[in-house]
Amino acid sequence: MKHLLFAAGLALATTTASAGDNGLMRKDSALGVTETVDAMVTAMEGAGITIFARVDHGAGAQSIGQDIGTSQLVIFGSPKVGTPAIKDDPAAGLFLPLKVLVYEDEMGGTKIVYEDPAAMLGKLGGVSDDAAYLKTMAGALAKFTGAATP
Repeated sequence: MKHLLFAAGLALATTTASAGDNGLMRKDSALGVTETVDAMVTAMEGAGITIFARVDHGAGAQSIGQDIGTSQLVIFGSPKVGTPAIKDDPAAGLFLPLKVLVYEDEMGGTKIVYEDPAAMLGKLGGVSDDAAYLKTMAGALAKFTGAATP
């Protein structure tokens, strides 16, 4: 199956998250796309995180007669964590809430991709490299994606 256009240039993912390519973190999941997203959403909801949307890119592509494989984007967050970032720099609202993309690659494997919060928000002038919320966001992303990579 074809790569999702967003992820077309990504190299092979590893089982542990690694930053590279503009701060993108990548993981493999042994589960299918839907099962991976379900596991992440369950972990997020269990932690009291708000799920704002679950976007089915694959279904969207099929609606116009295209096939990008199975692909879902989860948009989630917590005002308790995101609000301080937006207070430091209102432009942080362009990047928040957080997002995780889960897609099926050309070989049928499930890939998880998200942007490292420090790389994502670090390009803004008002967000300090040592802001505590960056570590909190990174930890949450690692925890929730880890719940889907047994």
